[in-house]
Amino acid sequence: MRLDTYDNSRFSRGKPHWIECLWIFVQWLAIRSPVPGSAHRRFVLRMFGARVGSGVTIKPGLRVKFPWRLTVGDHSWLGEDVWIDNLAEVAIGSHCCISQGVYLCTGNHDWTTPAFDLRAEPITVCDNAWIAARAVVAPGVTISEGSILALGSIATRTTSPWTINSGNPAKPMKERPQPSSVSA
Repeated sequence: MRLDTYDNSRFSRGKPHWIECLWIFVQWLAIRSPVPGSAHRRFVLRMFGARVGSGVTIKPGLRVKFPWRLTVGDHSWLGEDVWIDNLAEVAIGSHCCISQGVYLCTGNHDWTTPAFDLRAEPITVCDNAWIAARAVVAPGVTISEGSILALGSIATRTTSPWTINSGNPAKPMKERPQPSSVSA
């Protein structure tokens, strides 16, 4: 690696620097705070450009890099100390559970280039998915409809629908029973 040749000038943060600074301060006060409740968290995220559906539960400690690159569907849960490191878009569907301590990482560096180039790829969590506590989702991964990423697992590839995935890297362990009618 030649970190003296690193050039991040092509990366767009999506908003002016002053908005990002304001977001960091407001996030610390209103989103990450231990004050219980979700309504104020939904309101603040929406103020900064997040698209947050109805009935979304947001627990204390949530950390979001760029709320303007976040979409959360209806009736989803974001647990304590979830970190959404969204250099690229993160889309979370409806009726999803993102459990405590989950890390959604959209950015990485290209270890094959001497300049250690930044790569950012979106993450999608489809409807009815569950990412269990302390799990990690890598850049460019889709957690498919109804699939589960088990406790502490690391998803480096897209999961198959309605499967239970476990390990590092996560692999399908078995199928998850699919309800006869999944409501959206």
